[in-house]
Amino acid sequence: MGLRDSVKRLASLWFVAPSAALICLLSAPLLALLWRAALSDFFVHITNATALNALSLSLLTSTVSALTALITGTPLAYALARWKFRGKTWVELLIDLPVVLPPSVAGLALLIAFGRRGVFGDALSAVSLSLPFTTAAVVLAQTFVSAPLYVRAARIGFAHVDKQLEEIAHTEGATRWQLFRYVMIPLSVKPMLSGLVLCWTRALGEFGATILFAGNLEGSTQTMPLAIYIGFERDLNVALALSALLLGVSIILLAVLRRLEDGTEH
Repeated sequence: MGLRDSVKRLASLWFVAPSAALICLLSAPLLALLWRAALSDFFVHITNATALNALSLSLLTSTVSALTALITGTPLAYALARWKFRGKTWVELLIDLPVVLPPSVAGLALLIAFGRRGVFGDALSAVSLSLPFTTAAVVLAQTFVSAPLYVRAARIGFAHVDKQLEEIAHTEGATRWQLFRYVMIPLSVKPMLSGLVLCWTRALGEFGATILFAGNLEGSTQTMPLAIYIGFERDLNVALALSALLLGVSIILLAVLRRLEDGTEH
């Protein structure tokens, strides 16, 4: 019996040891960051002009990006989940592509498309519209990389609605809009909210596409990730404070997301 227990403990080490190593690898840098931020007068540095400008801009642009994804992505997610049409596979591929695309490639693609000398630059100039290095460019970059996360989550939610409910609604004389408004949305609201949280979080942390397409202008395009990048070179304490704040926001949002996912499972 003693030998068997020893064998079991040895076998357990094959799971516990690598798991503990990975947990340490993930937690140690984050704990070190919080520790250094706490020692560097967090509240003093988080309330300076640069930090406040970056924080307010990030909250504004990520919220606008998430709302844009909600308004434009919900109909698309519904169509992908419930309709059959030619080219659907290619549309799904296009939606999923920004999720795996390197942010720098996304930023360069946006610049080549909508830059002053881009493919659509002349058309935009004709209507006196210039996107690069503006707050609108920040929103566009954030939406490009984050909206697919919402579309994917909402699509899964719509796809899991029982088709019999849809048939019953049609039998009762419901229009397509009434079916969408009073049946599909209420039954898919939790996956949609989960996707919206993911979308907002991704937009809040966007860096690569933003710096290439929107630049790094304080008060105009300098979001929190960009301020952290600049702070690392100019004032490490500001970078630490912003990083700790962004980490705290991410933890809260992930906790909300986990609650939503647990509610969906039940």
